[in-house]
Amino acid sequence: MELLCPAGNLASLKAAFRAGADAVYLGLKNDTNARSFAGLNFTPEQMKQATKLAHSQGRKVFLTLNTYPKPGEESRWYQAIDLAAQLQMDALITADISLLDYASRRYPHLPLHLSVQASATNLAALEFYQQAFNIERAVLPRVLSMKQVKDLAKNSSVDLEVFAFGSLCIMAEGRCHLSSYVTGQSPNTGGSCSPAKHVRWQEDGNQCLTRLNEILIDTSNIDQQLGYPVVCKGRYIAENESQADYLLESPTSLNTLSLLPQLANAGICSLKIEGRQRSPVYVEQVTRVWREAIDSYLANPNAFTELARWNETLAKVSEGQVTTLGAYERQWQ
Repeated sequence: MELLCPAGNLASLKAAFRAGADAVYLGLKNDTNARSFAGLNFTPEQMKQATKLAHSQGRKVFLTLNTYPKPGEESRWYQAIDLAAQLQMDALITADISLLDYASRRYPHLPLHLSVQASATNLAALEFYQQAFNIERAVLPRVLSMKQVKDLAKNSSVDLEVFAFGSLCIMAEGRCHLSSYVTGQSPNTGGSCSPAKHVRWQEDGNQCLTRLNEILIDTSNIDQQLGYPVVCKGRYIAENESQADYLLESPTSLNTLSLLPQLANAGICSLKIEGRQRSPVYVEQVTRVWREAIDSYLANPNAFTELARWNETLAKVSEGQVTTLGAYERQWQ
């Protein structure tokens, strides 16, 4: 079972490998990936360095191309595929059919992983992508229950990857209409949710006002620790209420440590950690916990037990210091 970790930059990549990641995923410094923030991502030269470093340690590195090409601007996405093939990266993660077609025809040796943004949730969808583009792996959307994941894994013709830990939000895998409505951009169009150029913090007495494109989305104490501002996790005042509250979604992170045996028994090939926007310290802490947990399970599956210190460490780096099993524990279909 592979441990796949985020690498927003070279420091995070090194932290992930130091802590025991089997593979990392990363993106280029442009709008070909859905985390297009200043200070994040890799230049072609850095990507070459990252690939060389990964392979020297027997690890893998995947290129994330999880935005959709804009009409007339497809060349940037094609160039990214060319670069991944040239550097002999270990896989390309993408959802757009035209990119899958381009990559599978030109570089049949380049492994293709179907991005979560393809929203493939049934066998027919997986078989279509496998037959049409020879994908080797699919990343399952975070909308499936554990039973649905198991049922799919029984008959899947491709390897399956699931999200194991990281921030949750209410967008449908990249299609954030809230962000698009407020800023004109969503992750798989402009390359980021709540683009930094629209974020503004303003002190007002002992309070901090958080605005996104001049729309007030949160008010907090000036000394309160704040996450990155997004519309869905803002606090708003409802009609007939006087206090602001999380009306759409509270800050929460997915944590599936307790499901590790079930995911392994189902044959899930890779556990993905979310967080390319997070710091190298976050990457190292989370990777170290999951490395230890996976190794503990593999050493003695029948005796696997979650350790309290694992969850304590993960809770500290979770959004709102709250974790959930998300849709995995949903009983209804």
